[in-house]
Amino acid sequence: MQRGQMAQKREGDEPKIELFVKASSDAESVGNCPFSQRLFMILWLKEAKFLLTTVDMKRAPDVLKDLAPGSQPPFLVFNDEVKTDINKIEEFLEDKLAPPKYPKLCCRYKESLTAGEDIFRKFSAYIKNPVPALNEVLEKKFLATMVKLNMYFETPLPHELDQNPNASESTRLYLDGDSLTLADCNLLPKLNIVKVVCKVYRKFDITAELKGLKRYLDNAYKRDEFRLSCPKDVEVVSAYQSVVKYLKK
Repeated sequence: MQRGQMAQKREGDEPKIELFVKASSDAESVGNCPFSQRLFMILWLKEAKFLLTTVDMKRAPDVLKDLAPGSQPPFLVFNDEVKTDINKIEEFLEDKLAPPKYPKLCCRYKESLTAGEDIFRKFSAYIKNPVPALNEVLEKKFLATMVKLNMYFETPLPHELDQNPNASESTRLYLDGDSLTLADCNLLPKLNIVKVVCKVYRKFDITAELKGLKRYLDNAYKRDEFRLSCPKDVEVVSAYQSVVKYLKK
């Protein structure tokens, strides 16, 4: 278990926050876990002071069994209160770390919350498929979810049309606008895995044809909150090595 301070010393009435995440194979950096990265990003975007603890599950210390018996990382300790449900942690942090001290991360459009929701499931079916004859069908289903998400990024949102009624294409940076939101914290870690795994095991890149999606990822990788919370590519590749099917005929 490795602990690293993600902020300066707490001041005044700052809550005491510790985020426990899955460790990498070297047991020090962040491992391949989109749920861990999701919470990591939320706390970073909230500009909260927190302690990040990586947990090597092969040698999980007894203290974890005392903190969250039966649970797997990620989980959160907030002022000595343990939280283990990912969605509830997100809601809790949005409620407790609220304006004016902390930025709001909720979306203005409900469609942003569900954009890309099928991608990871279709990707998993595609990448884990052991039957060569089914590969083309599964690939098409997976790509269809990418095209659908791309369309969401290319379509102007209402506030963009308010600013320019003649806009035919969106220029926004992220899912819900020009600020990262809870929806991005959920989607981006999954897209990073998709990008890395598909490139290595399927020789597939997100092409320039998916203009909106490519713009989104390019913008996201410029943000420290996303880029620096990503696991190393080698961690992602290694995590999928045992489940990916090579489709040898």
